[in-house]
Amino acid sequence: MNPSDIATTTQHVLWATLALSFVLGLVAQRSHFCTMGALGDIANMGDWARMRMWVSAMAIAILGFGLMSWWGWVDASKSLYGGPRWLWLSALTGGLMFGFGMVLASGCGLKTLVRVGGGNLKSLVVFLVMGLAAYATLRGITGVLRTETVDRVAFVLPVAQDLPSLLAWWGGLSRTQWSAATALALATGLMLWVWASPQGREPGVWVYGTVVGTLVVMAWWVSGRLGYVPEDPNTLEEAFLGTNSRRMEALSFVAPMAYSLDWLLFFSDSARVLTMGVVSVAGVVLGAWVSALSSRSFRWEAFRGVDDLASHLLGAVLMGVGGVTAMGCTVGQGLSGISTLSLGSFTALFGIMTGAWMALRWQRWRIERAL
Repeated sequence: MNPSDIATTTQHVLWATLALSFVLGLVAQRSHFCTMGALGDIANMGDWARMRMWVSAMAIAILGFGLMSWWGWVDASKSLYGGPRWLWLSALTGGLMFGFGMVLASGCGLKTLVRVGGGNLKSLVVFLVMGLAAYATLRGITGVLRTETVDRVAFVLPVAQDLPSLLAWWGGLSRTQWSAATALALATGLMLWVWASPQGREPGVWVYGTVVGTLVVMAWWVSGRLGYVPEDPNTLEEAFLGTNSRRMEALSFVAPMAYSLDWLLFFSDSARVLTMGVVSVAGVVLGAWVSALSSRSFRWEAFRGVDDLASHLLGAVLMGVGGVTAMGCTVGQGLSGISTLSLGSFTALFGIMTGAWMALRWQRWRIERAL
């Protein structure tokens, strides 16, 4: 593949990512798809509908990635979540921070972008602060703190940290066979749980979840199949075009916020180029904006007061720092990462859920105390 073909393929990757993220923004705005909202519904009303929507998205993402791995289209060890170094403390600590922060900031990274598209000025502030905090944790002062503390604690595994690779190392089937088998088993179990309740069988729940999960699978295909180059003529190494990490990526919304701010601030620098992360941020906002306008739900919303502002600022910082430390958010780790069956993703997701639940209980305690 010559440099001209590389440039053309990169454009195809970016346009495809923009289209997928546009649909994600539209669907998330219409369906109120939100992990924090799902946990809040359970804690405050005992309503599991949105949680079943999110779990159905997870099931489809797992199944889709497992089948593509079986067919040889993608390889989890080449993804952002692969590799033999299991940063369990980073994933757990970052997940706890992100989960607590998303409750304070009224939503995760995806929900923040969706609300920006719907006219929420509070979410615009969260986006800016979260992006700055994420950038600092990638390359700045909190990044040094991260690499000198939690990132030093890890288990080095004999193979990649995804379950199929570990099971294949243990024995029995090949890695690709384990990919299909484990994905099918987990996806089936998750969907049976979703459909076990009348809520889960409502089309508005499992259909929207299926669409979101399918978008994650398609993003993996765009990065791992469409954008894959066995030998880049510039480096003579394999490459995944249009990604910031130069590895296979899917949808995520923490580091991409930092990359978006970086691209906007240093636009005149030819080294700053559009990537999947940057265009996915723009696509979600654009999709949510179109959806909000078409449904006549677009409205401006600002902070209620100093306490509201302080809560959102603290939440944004926690999400930016925690999301980078954990290598993803509720979409980046909870859907994209989990679909690879990575140990790090399972650890980060546990941390996110635990942190969010702690924040919800803390908020409830504050309300009851004020009465």
